[in-house]
Amino acid sequence: MLDLSAQFQQLKGDLMPAIESVLEKAAFINGSEVAEFAKELSHYTGIKHVIPCANGTDALQLALMALDLPEGSEVICPGFTYIAVAEVCKLLKLNPVFAEVDAETFNLDPFEIEKHITPMTKVIVPVHLFGQCCDMESIMAIAEKHNLFVIEDNAQSIGAECYYSDGSVKPAGGIAHIGTTSFFPSKNLGAYGDGGAVFTNDDILAKKIKTLANHGQEVKYQHKMVGINSRLDTLQAAILLVKLKHLEAFTEIRRATAAAYDEAFKDMEQIRIPKRFSKSTHVFHQYTLRILDGDRTKIMASLKEAGIASMVYYPLPIHKQEAFLTEQSLPVCESLSKEVISLPIGSEMSKESIEYITSTFKQIIKQK
Repeated sequence: MLDLSAQFQQLKGDLMPAIESVLEKAAFINGSEVAEFAKELSHYTGIKHVIPCANGTDALQLALMALDLPEGSEVICPGFTYIAVAEVCKLLKLNPVFAEVDAETFNLDPFEIEKHITPMTKVIVPVHLFGQCCDMESIMAIAEKHNLFVIEDNAQSIGAECYYSDGSVKPAGGIAHIGTTSFFPSKNLGAYGDGGAVFTNDDILAKKIKTLANHGQEVKYQHKMVGINSRLDTLQAAILLVKLKHLEAFTEIRRATAAAYDEAFKDMEQIRIPKRFSKSTHVFHQYTLRILDGDRTKIMASLKEAGIASMVYYPLPIHKQEAFLTEQSLPVCESLSKEVISLPIGSEMSKESIEYITSTFKQIIKQK
């Protein structure tokens, strides 16, 4: 799905000196590159505070911990996404409440949120899935109406922007009270190991999150609160500093690839190409189609035979997972889990590989 080795070869001339510098200085934990990366990412996103941490799941945990929620508080999140949001809720003795998503954008449907609000609801967690923003203007209005916190899970859409009706443009991850992201290697801005960050424009929340991520201490051996140990190591920060400089260029390559896919598949009745939400830009962490008429398993097997990778994000909605099983019915989430398929997209893809994927995929679909 992503040729990280080819990407490394593109950046090797910048990456190796950055890595060697960290090794020579031997400041492997909290080296200067960590603070520098936080500063540069803050500048890139326009978000005031960036707090690096160990991974995207920790970022979600830190965000929820910072809100001091009572045990049993309800957290509304999409049923069609990765498990991390619900997982962290359970670990913190909070109750994830799964809401329906929009069938075209795959993102949390604002019109479904209010159906799930109760006196125990404290937080909404919209996930900016596959590379574009949720309808944050509507979600923030709902949150304000009901006095709720909002945490943006921006693990898949770093660099995307959200358009508001007043003409303003806001960065994904910097709209809600707190935002989170992941630097998992396959992400648009990916490390060569685990990594994550928490975003906020709130000075008080930023200070608290930094403290929570450092064992609850501001001064060494003086613990003001119960925290966790969640750090972005210096090597990963050095790598991310290099890759951040190329993020915009890599995003444009992803967009060009998506446009080529769109053009190739636009007239095929058996599939639906990904919809562009009018209130957001798209950075295409994934290019995700819906198979409306065909056997997805056989299609993926045929792609594999042709040497083309494909993936299903996500084959089972959260409310159907054994760890979170409910009797709830979310028809859109359940349908998407049976229909979606993602094709390769990344900064290292050549024109020839795109042409091969599109022609082969079209031929397979027509045969099915």
